[in-house]
Amino acid sequence: MEVTVSARHTPAHTDVCDVREVLDVMADKWSLYVVSNLSDGPRRFNELKRAVHGVSQRMLTLTLRRLERDGILTRTVHEVMPPHVTYQLTPLGTGLLHAATPLITWSTGHLSEIAAARAGHDRSQGLDAQTTGA
Repeated sequence: MEVTVSARHTPAHTDVCDVREVLDVMADKWSLYVVSNLSDGPRRFNELKRAVHGVSQRMLTLTLRRLERDGILTRTVHEVMPPHVTYQLTPLGTGLLHAATPLITWSTGHLSEIAAARAGHDRSQGLDAQTTGA
């Protein structure tokens, strides 16, 4: 399936790097997981760490910093004892969540089909689960 983009949706040449940069951040391994886990409201770092399975503390920290820098979420330090920090989606982040929800829903709904396709492909290539990391 080929996707075409009309001229009015094609960024000017000088904007291409910026658009690609934003898409790279949004499509990285952890950003959409973090955004989707903030859909129900603010969360503390450790809550996110538990919810985003497999992310290291360092990678979660870097992801949160990038998303904050891009205006996708806010970081709020609560001056209580002991101090704690919460992260919450901004209106821009909520817009991203709405845009990404169909992709997340599609992905969730097709996990078994994708796993079956991968297994079939790997078998036809003479690969096993240990070789492919499955």
